[in-house]
Amino acid sequence: MKKGVALWLALVLALSLTACGGGSGEDEGDSTGDSQVEDTTQDNQGEDSTVTEEEAYSVRVAALQGPTGMGLVKLMSDSDSGEEGATAGQYTFTLAASATEVTPSLVKGDLDVACVPANMAAVLYNQTEGDIVALNVNTLGVLYIVENGETISSIEDLRGKTIVASGKDATPEYSLRYLLEQNGIDPDNDVSIDWKNEHSECVAALASGAATIALLPQPFVTVAQTKIEGLRVALDLTEEWDALALDSALLTGVTVARKDFVEEHPAAVEAFLQDYAASVEWVNANVADAAQLIADYGIVEAAAVAEKALPYCNIVCITGSEMKDKLSGYLGTLETQAPDAIGGSLPGDDFYYGA
Repeated sequence: MKKGVALWLALVLALSLTACGGGSGEDEGDSTGDSQVEDTTQDNQGEDSTVTEEEAYSVRVAALQGPTGMGLVKLMSDSDSGEEGATAGQYTFTLAASATEVTPSLVKGDLDVACVPANMAAVLYNQTEGDIVALNVNTLGVLYIVENGETISSIEDLRGKTIVASGKDATPEYSLRYLLEQNGIDPDNDVSIDWKNEHSECVAALASGAATIALLPQPFVTVAQTKIEGLRVALDLTEEWDALALDSALLTGVTVARKDFVEEHPAAVEAFLQDYAASVEWVNANVADAAQLIADYGIVEAAAVAEKALPYCNIVCITGSEMKDKLSGYLGTLETQAPDAIGGSLPGDDFYYGA
């Protein structure tokens, strides 16, 4: 990517964002991939055949230890095993606890594709002056208010309460603040939000009794319910968002790519999106088997937990004009609330791949 060191440093400082899929795990896999190569080999008949750059290029993908990693798990498994369901051998995957671990590598060119919070996709586009492209929406709303008690049944009931949460300066914060404001609650004065670094810290606060109300995404809601007797889902933020009858949807995750990668490897991009869609379809249709893979990759600690959480994770692969409609509507809603949340301005049409 043709950017100066100064721009990159500024971007790294700006991206103090925490992803919804955050957890306590560490990266898995190698974030570096094969460079473009051209080689010649002999087939069984002794005739020369050429391995093209598209065939040899290994797409370097970073997913998060949450719904995005869960949706990609079949593709990860097929790629690792070399099965024909995926474009075997063409992917190198990295699993990260938060998007801040992968965005610097994406900007530097050490990654080709990364799953990030929806607002961060726009921030990256603006900070790199259009060098980031959105490939798909990978996760719809997965945020919930959980309570160890029976006091919360509406947004209004949060007034005067303390909420532990993770995801400051990212989708969790912006979504919560917007819903509070739309329901007449000042998020800075009418409630107290105790921001933690990771979702696991929120679960620990609930388990210890230090907190009774938390904002959590799936699958951490299910994880918390296995550890804390009586913990219940009090509010589904997606339902609360829909109740406002806005011209947008509550989104969580977006898959982005470097513009130069998209332009130089169009066939690889199309293959990736097809493989991603197939992986998501398989995961949603084969919950028990998918849950086992999710546990095997360490995305969720137990298959039983993953199996319970999957139906509530809203894992999708929305592309093209539908992606643009949903994502632009969501980003437009954020712009009216906090322009800095999307990097100052709405992305241009070139941001939306295939639209």
